[in-house]
Amino acid sequence: MFTIGDFARHGQVSVRMLRHYDTTGLLRPARVDPASGYRFYEAAQLARLNRIVALKDLGFTLEQVAAMLDEQISAEQLRGMLRLRQAELQSAIAADTLRLARVEARLRIIETEGAMPAEDVQVKRIPAVRVAELTAIAASLEPAAIGPVIQPLYRDLGRRLHDARLAPVGPAIAYYEDAPDGDGVVVHATLPVNADPDSGAGFEIKDLPEVAQAATILHRGPMDNVQATIQVLAWWIDANGYRPAGPGRELYLECPEDQAQWVTELQEPITPG
Repeated sequence: MFTIGDFARHGQVSVRMLRHYDTTGLLRPARVDPASGYRFYEAAQLARLNRIVALKDLGFTLEQVAAMLDEQISAEQLRGMLRLRQAELQSAIAADTLRLARVEARLRIIETEGAMPAEDVQVKRIPAVRVAELTAIAASLEPAAIGPVIQPLYRDLGRRLHDARLAPVGPAIAYYEDAPDGDGVVVHATLPVNADPDSGAGFEIKDLPEVAQAATILHRGPMDNVQATIQVLAWWIDANGYRPAGPGRELYLECPEDQAQWVTELQEPITPG
């Protein structure tokens, strides 16, 4: 037999925890000395201790652990619970990571307020262009929600154009609209092409109309920090007596493998306010 200290050391738990398990009835000592009150355990009890610790670490309450131990839960069942708990934790980690990325993006905006010169904004005419297009729904306009949607869209669109023996004739253009049911955002991924409207195979060919007047600004770097540039454009539009006149566009001028070197022109249709 083992003293409570030795059993705790072999089970990698604290003596205090073993005393608590005894009090709650989860793990009784094999013997208690009637004179001294010392607790003694057998090596075979490590099997029950291992299950208690595993179930507790999976997030179950001690009452739930007791019920499952009474059902003599198997190692295979524990493995299934572990896989389920892993999926839950990975989902929670992903959600927390996304939340931190949103906070970081807003912090960058706060830190750069007033640092980007409004003189970088230009007003120009955007000519009409014929494009091949694929669409999908994103949860919101936040870069963290747009990126995982628009990147696969462009990969898929590129493959479909290749299969249709069509080559892009200009930089990619993206634009966004509210989803018809108001739940999310419709992401439009387009590539300029020289093709008849009915020649699309698994994608739509359409004409993006001319924009008579658009406020434009260059964003340099990855799109996950584009919000600061977008807000500079918004401040300029409001300060100069304009208002938005339709969905804005993103013209991807340079997209090397290193996203830090990306150059994107943000185009916001405007009209006098």
